[in-house]
Amino acid sequence: MAEQSATADPTAEQARNVEVVRRYLRTFVTKDLAELRAVIAEDVQIYGSGTAVRGRHYVEQAVAAPGLTVVDLELVEIFPAGDRVTVSLALTYRRDATGATAVQSACKMYRLAEGRIVQFWGEQDLYGLLRGLDMLPDVPIRF
Repeated sequence: MAEQSATADPTAEQARNVEVVRRYLRTFVTKDLAELRAVIAEDVQIYGSGTAVRGRHYVEQAVAAPGLTVVDLELVEIFPAGDRVTVSLALTYRRDATGATAVQSACKMYRLAEGRIVQFWGEQDLYGLLRGLDMLPDVPIRF
């Protein structure tokens, strides 16, 4: 009798990882911190914009940022590969003080373990967002 493989179906694992990332990203619209805690490891490692930090509290602060509301999130593309999921997305923000809205593009890569995000890397167009929300002057940058 042949031995059965103890390895999990990689396609099923990738589908679960994609769903975890989708759940995480939805928290930016719903502001559901309980859901966020279910999908992000407490000691998550975060890399981007020239910084590296550790801790879910950084993500909680971003989700609950006062004065700036995510009103829509569009997943443009999503690519699972092993224990990683890469997404390109567009977030529509509203500046609560003025009602101005702007779309910010971003690209993120997540590494998952045991059904939670344990690391992520990414960049987003902060300059474009701030200009779109009338928080920076609409003039050329001089270097």
